[in-house]
Amino acid sequence: MMNVALQMIIYCVILVVLAIPLGSYMGKVMNGERVFLSRLLLPVENLIYRGLRIDKEEEMDWKKYSVCTAVFSVMSLAVLWAILCFQNLLPLNPQGMGKMSWHLGFNTAASFTTNTNWQAYSGESSLSYFSQMIGLNFQNFVSAAVGIVVLFALIRGFVRVKERGLGNFYTDMTRTVLYILIPLSVVVSLAIASQGVPQTFKQYDEVQLVEPVVVEQEDGTAAEVTKGVVPLGPAASQIAIKQLGTNGGGFWGNNSAHPFENPTPLSNLFEMISLLLIPAGLCFTFGRNVKDKRQGVAVFLAMFIMLAAALAIVGCSEQAGTPQIAQDGAVYMGTEGQAGGNMEGKETRFGIATSGTWAVFTTAASNGSVNSMHDSYTPFGGLVPMLLMQLGEVVFGGTGCGLYGMLGFAILTVFIAGLMVGRTPEYLCKKIEPFEMKMAVLVCLATPVAILVGSGIATLLPSTHDSLNNPGAHGLSEVLYAYSSAGGNNGSAFAGFNANTPFLNVSIGLIMLFVRFLPMFATLAIAGSLAAKKKVAVSSGTLPTHNAMFIFLLIFVVLLVGALSFFPALSLGPVAEFFQMIA
Repeated sequence: MMNVALQMIIYCVILVVLAIPLGSYMGKVMNGERVFLSRLLLPVENLIYRGLRIDKEEEMDWKKYSVCTAVFSVMSLAVLWAILCFQNLLPLNPQGMGKMSWHLGFNTAASFTTNTNWQAYSGESSLSYFSQMIGLNFQNFVSAAVGIVVLFALIRGFVRVKERGLGNFYTDMTRTVLYILIPLSVVVSLAIASQGVPQTFKQYDEVQLVEPVVVEQEDGTAAEVTKGVVPLGPAASQIAIKQLGTNGGGFWGNNSAHPFENPTPLSNLFEMISLLLIPAGLCFTFGRNVKDKRQGVAVFLAMFIMLAAALAIVGCSEQAGTPQIAQDGAVYMGTEGQAGGNMEGKETRFGIATSGTWAVFTTAASNGSVNSMHDSYTPFGGLVPMLLMQLGEVVFGGTGCGLYGMLGFAILTVFIAGLMVGRTPEYLCKKIEPFEMKMAVLVCLATPVAILVGSGIATLLPSTHDSLNNPGAHGLSEVLYAYSSAGGNNGSAFAGFNANTPFLNVSIGLIMLFVRFLPMFATLAIAGSLAAKKKVAVSSGTLPTHNAMFIFLLIFVVLLVGALSFFPALSLGPVAEFFQMIA
């Protein structure tokens, strides 16, 4: 157990050490300040503006910023949907992959456009190199950038006084992709490629098996298989941005448990730190750009405390295993000479500590990539990743959207605190009035409403039952996890749920779009309203939003919304399964 705790602590320390300087760098980039890459990239940035006829100095109000975000995202969805549905006619398809069905194409296009990257297919057997690299990989960059630019629009709303403008959507997108996402992706791509992750356009290799296997054919006869197919492709570049952009999605069906996608402990470290690097760094960016670093640290600590609690619960649950694994003491559950605990569904080269840490990081970051199968976790070990998504991707969450979601909860927190003392609530010297509260409620409640309504309808349909591999409480957990993954812009799965039917593909796709864009537009509305306000002076009655009391209140409000919303559903799923297990 001490070894598990020590590994988790080391991962967290590395994350914080890297996130602080990255946060300062991102703040400078989005403010238009010079950084060490300016000499190299500024000519490229200006060329993009001239080529696309963008006036980089134009200021957009929140409505125009929202329209630009919506139009860009709708066009992205339409183009990607077309690529997937006609990939058989497009180049870079050496394996001759066929087209996707219309409903799976819609689901996948909605998934990658919303930064969710839910996959109801296996990449190596369903997608061409063109679809992977041009279709999905492009969205990995721009969908991550959209979340970041909306966050910066909100930051400007707090900083600006009696103004309408929130910046320029196209300028913000260009700077985010060019100065932040591409350089980081190049570094991580080279790092994981050095560990053996493929980056090639070759056809799949055919290799001779060391030990032939006998398989049963459809006609009932046996056949000996002496050769296997090794799927290749331009993987390293896609894997880097899928982790950094909190996209998730796997180049191969087994995701980051695949030996090509994640071949060594060092590649596992690079990829796992990438999951939370930008979301954690943005907390320090927030403090820097609102000119009060204590505010960023307070939000970071609120997120980090919840992350640490999640790591502790998952680590303890998986290391303890279950009575069924121990077989009433007949099986040795110690760690002397073996991993001990619940190793089902986990790679022996990673073990419980790294697998559990990845499970928490990926669901906290709304990333969705996995290096172990969450379907095989203990009841409470599976409950925690599910709850992290259900909280609204605010425990760091996705790039940008995680932090603006948490700021929505911060606005809700100061409003509740203001009611307690009979004062008009204020946050960062801006009055929080009814309009901001209505929009903040949309930000905070969109996720639970979508998840509960979607999963509730799905459980009533016979086709959903037919897609399950497990009955009872665990089957309900599989459905609830799938819709939590869609509603939390996450993309991971319990893997025991074959969610590839027209209803499931369309309903999950619609939920991803709803939960992505309703909070996003509500956030921009808050930003526009705040930017038009004057600043109010801090007085003795002002609630401090950087001390321990506020951090505690913020955590309490986040958990209160999650607990009230999802306790009944969780009671019928993982909690019921836990009591069945110990009965």
